[in-house]
Amino acid sequence: MKNIKVFIFGLVFMFVLAACGGQKSSNETGDTNGIEPIVMKGIADFSFTTQDNDTLSLDDLKGKWWIADFVFTNCTTVCLPMTSNMSALQDRIKEERLDVQLVTFTVDPARDTAEVLKEYGEEYDADFDSWTFLTGYDFETITELSTKSFLSSLQPPREGSDQITHGIRFHLVNPKGEMIKYYDGVNFNEIETIIEDLKKVD
Repeated sequence: MKNIKVFIFGLVFMFVLAACGGQKSSNETGDTNGIEPIVMKGIADFSFTTQDNDTLSLDDLKGKWWIADFVFTNCTTVCLPMTSNMSALQDRIKEERLDVQLVTFTVDPARDTAEVLKEYGEEYDADFDSWTFLTGYDFETITELSTKSFLSSLQPPREGSDQITHGIRFHLVNPKGEMIKYYDGVNFNEIETIIEDLKKVD
């Protein structure tokens, strides 16, 4: 009986060691850590033009936590509070010394050139080292990325209008390139919720 107990204890001990040895930090695995995920959706590969006429790709963002949104500079409605909130989020991220990138995709690439986006970003005090504005694709490309990767609807303007219908979410993407959560981008109060989530994975 004693030998059996020793044998069982040994098995349990080996199992615990194996489990502990296999654990990695959230930054190594891209796990959600303390965040309760809403979705787990991989982002399709992309490589687009930045406001500085450089390129930013999904590969460049691998290994980093980042937040994305979709706006356009000629927008007269939801983009205004969205971009204001993203600017406020940028400031809070700096205050908390969090290592997070912000990425804004234009949904009006024909109008929003790199130069237009840079001027737009400057109006909102964007720090282009951590907040990138992307263009350099066609409407069909950004529609597919928005709807399929970020699960966010995107519709062209109605006849007689130049206003594009798009989602209002801020999308949280983990270091593996998977969207795991989204927030209401027009609600200023969501900023603190985002910050609390980011503290769990920083």
